[in-house]
Amino acid sequence: MAIRNNPYGAFNFLVKLGDAGGEDQIAGGFSDFTGAGNEVKFSEYRNGNDKENHVRKIANTNVTDDVTLKRGIIGDLRLFNWIKDTREGRHDPRTVVVTLYDEARTAVCAWTLHAAQPKKWVGPTLAGKGGGEVAMEELHLVAERIDFASL
Repeated sequence: MAIRNNPYGAFNFLVKLGDAGGEDQIAGGFSDFTGAGNEVKFSEYRNGNDKENHVRKIANTNVTDDVTLKRGIIGDLRLFNWIKDTREGRHDPRTVVVTLYDEARTAVCAWTLHAAQPKKWVGPTLAGKGGGEVAMEELHLVAERIDFASL
């Protein structure tokens, strides 16, 4: 990723949902990708004979935040079937890659979720009053690790 003065827009991105069953070919783009984060846990430790009266902070485990993907309902059942398979004991962890593009549609960076699995699926809110809203679905993912890289 080249360093530039203006930040990249948040509206050009592509989500690839792993390689199982042809899922690397996206059927309908996603409108939102939120929640990517990682937190390192620290333990406090102090020797009884330390001259300084403070604790040391020692890094240990880390936790990857849950990620949420949103898209309009398009009749493709693969997102729902993935969580259905998981709840029925057919676990299918995948490598999910979200790539950010610049204005010229050149890939600039990517987030990779390793061993991602569906945690929650949320269907659309439907209302008979009209109003022009799009029927949306959400997929919440857990992952064992998230990496961020420039391309």
